[in-house]
Amino acid sequence: MNFFRNAPFIFVTIIVLTLSTFTFTSSKVIAAEGRINDLIIFQNVPEVAITVEDNQVDLNVMNIYKDGHFKMTSENLTWASKNKNVATVDQNGVVTFTGQNGRSFITVTDGTSTDRIAVHKKPSEQLVIKEKGNRYNIIKNAIKGMTLNEKIGQMLMPDFRNWDGKNVTEMLPEIENLVKEYHLGGVILFAENVVTTEQTARLVAEYQEASEKYGLLLTIDQEGGIVTRLQSGTHMPGNMALGATRSVETAENVGRVIGVELNALGINMNLAPVLDVNNNPDNPVIGVRSFGESPQLVAEMSSAYIQGLQSTGVAATAKHFPGHGDTAVDSHLGLPEVPHNKERLLEVELFPFQQAMKEDIDAVMTAHVTFPMIDDTKVISQKDGTEISLPATLSHKVLTGLMREEMGYDGVIITDALNMAAIAEHFGSVDAVIRSVKAGTDIILMPVGLEEVAGGLLEAVETGEITEDRIEESVERILTLKVERGIIKSENPLPIEEVIANAEAVVGSEAHKQVEAEAANQSITLIKNNDVLPFNLSNEEKIVVVGNTYINSLYDAIRKYHPNTALLVASGPLNEDQLAELENASAVVAGSYTFNVSGRSPKSNQMQLINQLIEHVEAPVVGVGIRNPYDVMAFPDIDAYLAQYGFRPASFQATAATLFGENNPTGLLPVTIPDQNDNILFDYGFGLNY
Repeated sequence: MNFFRNAPFIFVTIIVLTLSTFTFTSSKVIAAEGRINDLIIFQNVPEVAITVEDNQVDLNVMNIYKDGHFKMTSENLTWASKNKNVATVDQNGVVTFTGQNGRSFITVTDGTSTDRIAVHKKPSEQLVIKEKGNRYNIIKNAIKGMTLNEKIGQMLMPDFRNWDGKNVTEMLPEIENLVKEYHLGGVILFAENVVTTEQTARLVAEYQEASEKYGLLLTIDQEGGIVTRLQSGTHMPGNMALGATRSVETAENVGRVIGVELNALGINMNLAPVLDVNNNPDNPVIGVRSFGESPQLVAEMSSAYIQGLQSTGVAATAKHFPGHGDTAVDSHLGLPEVPHNKERLLEVELFPFQQAMKEDIDAVMTAHVTFPMIDDTKVISQKDGTEISLPATLSHKVLTGLMREEMGYDGVIITDALNMAAIAEHFGSVDAVIRSVKAGTDIILMPVGLEEVAGGLLEAVETGEITEDRIEESVERILTLKVERGIIKSENPLPIEEVIANAEAVVGSEAHKQVEAEAANQSITLIKNNDVLPFNLSNEEKIVVVGNTYINSLYDAIRKYHPNTALLVASGPLNEDQLAELENASAVVAGSYTFNVSGRSPKSNQMQLINQLIEHVEAPVVGVGIRNPYDVMAFPDIDAYLAQYGFRPASFQATAATLFGENNPTGLLPVTIPDQNDNILFDYGFGLNY
């Protein structure tokens, strides 16, 4: 799981990119913080794993304040090695093993406090041996010095998408005050907040600057595919596209690139990947966000993605526990139910989550979905007074009983957004938060009404409804994650201009674009081909691209290969004049875009259009499922059909390359496609090539 084990070589970069440059010097805060009480080597902290790379290990130093909070420091330090024949240390704390067997103590001092750590070279290994003692239990010591308000604040993660009707792209005094007043532990960013690389790096740094004692978890939903928040950078294909590649190497590369770009911007936690098993074609909210319908495929691909992401130092989040795949209701709009018993859930929905937990996933996000076979508790909806089942996000049986006790997970639990209708409509904002904390939640994502929620939690502790011990359990897990990932305030971070320069070199780099293109090319799945593809057309022969949503992107990609291509924008059946435009076409490419059951119904305008093309146009008709591979259910008689699983540029480019034979399709269906009578139209794992 942890960053230092997986990526020690980028430790210093991560620390300086994610930490604050702000020093608050009012007498009130100085009095609260007290003076520096101790200095310790960070690698002596029990939660920090150490790996020696290329005969070297970078040591880092923390100032421990009187109230227990801690900050990284790198100035006015003196390093020394007791046995330079075994290991040397420079004045930046970089220890180098000489190759001679033996032991040395590496010491550091600021002139007042001193700490040491042992290094030991054996014939077969190089060891770094921690010191022991209470001074290194920095997390428990910090919690002892925290006020109740500070503890509650660590659990709160609001969003600030907009302020006074405008997108928040720079720090506002009002938001800075809220970060300080409520001692926020984290903030989630959305597309409205992250427009350009420079602007995003500045905003993230300003958020960290506003945090007075403990670094902020700066999170984002950068899944790839249809859920991609960064407006600059590399737009990776989504999970179902990765599932179609069947390549764990590709999944790991995609996770790594996403992590590297987030890290360069200072974003230290990704609310990804989705581990839901999409075994319901009617699912309106997961769909192509899932790796597929097979629990084994989801587990295998997500494991690789997580490994790639966490290797960069960015925390990963498995979502949506216990599983949102077999639902037909969007939890943003309503309250879905998964009716299966525990045995079935363990075999299917829970299987990828259990695998991720075994591999030390940093965090798990809850689902606003009811699981009556696990928790049959009934509550009264505040929406209409009806009796409803308790959703997993608010269920002690699901979060504590199932996740923690039965499945053995001891990491961070974060709710899905509490402003979603599945929660917001049925529970009051404060009631929902109190229920979620009592259920076992550590981080409250996007609570409705920051002041009301913080006050409600404080009152719940003061009245005994929630114990302070329960709050401290969550704070300990949150601070542990921050320590493991190096999300700690720094007293001397890199200048912001250096951070921006690094980010602009990393985000959207050519190497990353190459990974994006390879993943997209490997994902394209040729599901049907009546000797139509690849195209072999003369310059005089015309292609007509027909459709509506994202159809310009498909047209532009095809036109690069065949300039004699026309575009016909239509969202429903064509009139006689439009049909006449197709009479001299040598091929027609119809792009379909759906995300729900009604969209892919044969009766929908879009599907009537495509079936009209199949029936009336003499030229071969090739369908492209821009988002959902299931679209072909509505037009099974089409001459050829490709699935591309997403609407990002690389996927359109890969489709065009496939149409003209430049890319030989190797994608395999990650889902079964049924026909309108629930018979199998195309099997899981099906895929054609040239």
